[in-house]
Amino acid sequence: MTIKVGDSIPAAMLTKVTDAGPAPVSTADFFGGRTVALFSVPGAFTPTCSAKHLPGFVSNADAIKANGVDEIACLSVNDVFVMSAWGKSAHTGEAVTMLADGSAEFTKALGLEMDASRFGMGIRGQRFSMLVKDGKVVQLNVEEPGAFAVSSAEHLMGQLK
Repeated sequence: MTIKVGDSIPAAMLTKVTDAGPAPVSTADFFGGRTVALFSVPGAFTPTCSAKHLPGFVSNADAIKANGVDEIACLSVNDVFVMSAWGKSAHTGEAVTMLADGSAEFTKALGLEMDASRFGMGIRGQRFSMLVKDGKVVQLNVEEPGAFAVSSAEHLMGQLK
Protein backbone atom coordinates (compact mmCIF):
# COMPACT_ATOMS: atom_id res chain seq x y z
CA MET A 1 0.00 0.00 0.00
CA THR A 2 1.35 3.42 -0.95
CA ILE A 3 1.70 6.07 1.73
CA LYS A 4 -0.69 9.01 1.45
CA VAL A 5 -1.24 12.43 2.97
CA GLY A 6 -2.20 12.05 6.63
CA ASP A 7 -0.27 8.80 7.13
CA SER A 8 2.60 8.43 9.58
CA ILE A 9 6.08 7.74 8.27
CA PRO A 10 6.82 4.01 8.69
CA ALA A 11 9.49 2.77 11.07
CA ALA A 12 12.77 2.00 9.32
CA MET A 13 16.49 2.59 9.58
CA LEU A 14 18.34 4.80 7.13
CA THR A 15 21.99 5.77 6.95
CA LYS A 16 22.85 9.44 7.07
CA VAL A 17 25.97 10.95 5.54
CA THR A 18 27.89 12.95 8.18
CA ASP A 19 31.34 14.55 8.34
CA ALA A 20 32.33 11.78 10.76
CA GLY A 21 31.18 9.04 8.37
CA PRO A 22 28.03 6.94 8.04
CA ALA A 23 25.51 7.23 10.87
CA PRO A 24 22.40 5.07 11.28
CA VAL A 25 19.23 7.03 11.95
CA SER A 26 15.71 5.81 12.66
CA THR A 27 12.85 7.39 10.79
CA ALA A 28 11.18 8.10 14.15
CA ASP A 29 14.17 10.19 15.24
CA PHE A 30 14.70 11.85 11.86
CA PHE A 31 11.10 12.89 11.21
CA GLY A 32 9.75 13.25 14.75
CA GLY A 33 9.04 16.66 16.26
CA ARG A 34 10.02 18.75 13.26
CA THR A 35 9.29 19.57 9.62
CA VAL A 36 11.27 17.77 6.93
CA ALA A 37 11.19 18.19 3.16
CA LEU A 38 12.13 14.79 1.74
CA PHE A 39 12.75 14.07 -1.90
CA SER A 40 13.60 10.76 -3.48
CA VAL A 41 15.54 10.06 -6.64
CA PRO A 42 15.91 6.80 -8.58
CA GLY A 43 19.69 6.94 -8.31
CA ALA A 44 22.65 9.06 -7.37
CA PHE A 45 24.62 10.44 -10.32
CA THR A 46 21.80 9.68 -12.77
CA PRO A 47 21.09 12.40 -15.37
CA THR A 48 17.88 14.13 -14.19
CA CYS A 49 18.75 13.58 -10.54
CA SER A 50 22.15 15.21 -10.91
CA ALA A 51 21.25 17.96 -13.37
CA LYS A 52 17.90 19.10 -11.94
CA HIS A 53 16.48 17.38 -8.87
CA LEU A 54 19.29 17.65 -6.29
CA PRO A 55 20.58 21.02 -7.57
CA GLY A 56 17.09 22.51 -7.29
CA PHE A 57 16.89 21.67 -3.61
CA VAL A 58 20.45 22.87 -2.96
CA SER A 59 19.89 26.23 -4.66
CA ASN A 60 16.47 26.75 -3.01
CA ALA A 61 17.43 25.46 0.45
CA ASP A 62 17.42 28.86 2.16
CA ALA A 63 13.99 29.76 0.76
CA ILE A 64 12.55 26.37 1.70
CA LYS A 65 13.92 26.58 5.23
CA ALA A 66 12.65 30.17 5.55
CA ASN A 67 9.14 28.72 5.15
CA GLY A 68 9.33 26.56 8.27
CA VAL A 69 11.25 23.51 7.05
CA ASP A 70 13.84 22.32 9.58
CA GLU A 71 15.71 19.97 7.25
CA ILE A 72 15.82 18.99 3.59
CA ALA A 73 16.78 15.39 2.84
CA CYS A 74 17.60 13.52 -0.35
CA LEU A 75 16.76 9.81 -0.31
CA SER A 76 17.99 7.15 -2.70
CA VAL A 77 18.28 3.39 -2.84
CA ASN A 78 22.07 3.61 -2.94
CA ASP A 79 24.72 2.85 -0.36
CA VAL A 80 25.89 5.58 2.01
CA PHE A 81 29.29 5.89 0.32
CA VAL A 82 27.71 6.62 -3.06
CA MET A 83 25.37 9.14 -1.40
CA SER A 84 28.34 10.78 0.31
CA ALA A 85 30.31 11.06 -2.93
CA TRP A 86 27.27 12.44 -4.75
CA GLY A 87 26.63 15.01 -2.03
CA LYS A 88 30.25 16.17 -2.18
CA SER A 89 30.25 16.40 -5.98
CA ALA A 90 26.98 18.38 -5.88
CA HIS A 91 28.25 20.68 -3.11
CA THR A 92 25.25 19.99 -0.87
CA GLY A 93 27.11 21.14 2.26
CA GLU A 94 24.62 21.84 5.04
CA ALA A 95 21.79 22.53 2.57
CA VAL A 96 20.65 18.93 2.00
CA THR A 97 21.10 15.83 4.15
CA MET A 98 21.95 12.77 2.08
CA LEU A 99 20.08 9.63 3.20
CA ALA A 100 20.89 6.12 2.00
CA ASP A 101 18.22 3.43 1.87
CA GLY A 102 20.65 0.76 0.67
CA SER A 103 18.26 -2.20 0.83
CA ALA A 104 15.14 -0.20 -0.10
CA GLU A 105 13.57 -1.07 3.27
CA PHE A 106 12.13 2.40 3.84
CA THR A 107 11.20 2.93 0.19
CA LYS A 108 9.28 -0.37 0.16
CA ALA A 109 7.56 0.54 3.45
CA LEU A 110 6.38 3.75 1.76
CA GLY A 111 5.07 1.69 -1.16
CA LEU A 112 7.09 3.87 -3.54
CA GLU A 113 9.58 1.37 -4.93
CA MET A 114 9.98 0.64 -8.63
CA ASP A 115 11.68 -2.10 -10.57
CA ALA A 116 14.39 -0.52 -12.74
CA SER A 117 15.93 -3.87 -13.69
CA ARG A 118 15.45 -3.17 -17.39
CA PHE A 119 17.92 -0.30 -16.92
CA GLY A 120 20.34 -2.46 -14.91
CA MET A 121 19.46 -0.70 -11.65
CA GLY A 122 17.32 -3.27 -9.79
CA ILE A 123 14.79 -2.10 -7.19
CA ARG A 124 14.88 1.68 -6.74
CA GLY A 125 12.70 4.44 -5.37
CA GLN A 126 10.25 6.38 -7.47
CA ARG A 127 10.91 10.08 -7.95
CA PHE A 128 8.86 11.97 -5.35
CA SER A 129 8.88 14.73 -2.78
CA MET A 130 6.99 15.02 0.46
CA LEU A 131 6.61 17.37 3.37
CA VAL A 132 6.55 15.66 6.73
CA LYS A 133 5.48 17.40 9.96
CA ASP A 134 6.15 15.57 13.21
CA GLY A 135 6.22 12.22 11.45
CA LYS A 136 3.04 12.73 9.39
CA VAL A 137 2.88 13.28 5.65
CA VAL A 138 1.24 16.63 4.86
CA GLN A 139 2.21 16.89 1.16
CA LEU A 140 3.08 14.08 -1.26
CA ASN A 141 4.14 14.54 -4.87
CA VAL A 142 4.83 11.37 -6.85
CA GLU A 143 6.05 11.68 -10.43
CA GLU A 144 4.70 9.73 -13.36
CA PRO A 145 7.40 7.43 -14.78
CA GLY A 146 10.03 9.46 -16.65
CA ALA A 147 8.63 12.82 -15.51
CA PHE A 148 10.20 15.59 -13.46
CA ALA A 149 7.78 18.30 -12.36
CA VAL A 150 5.77 17.78 -9.16
CA SER A 151 8.73 16.52 -7.10
CA SER A 152 10.87 19.57 -7.82
CA ALA A 153 12.02 22.03 -5.19
CA GLU A 154 10.05 24.78 -6.90
CA HIS A 155 6.79 22.79 -6.79
CA LEU A 156 7.26 21.91 -3.11
CA MET A 157 8.05 25.56 -2.32
CA GLY A 158 4.66 26.51 -3.74
CA GLN A 159 3.02 24.10 -1.31
CA LEU A 160 4.71 25.71 1.70
CA LYS A 161 2.80 28.97 1.47
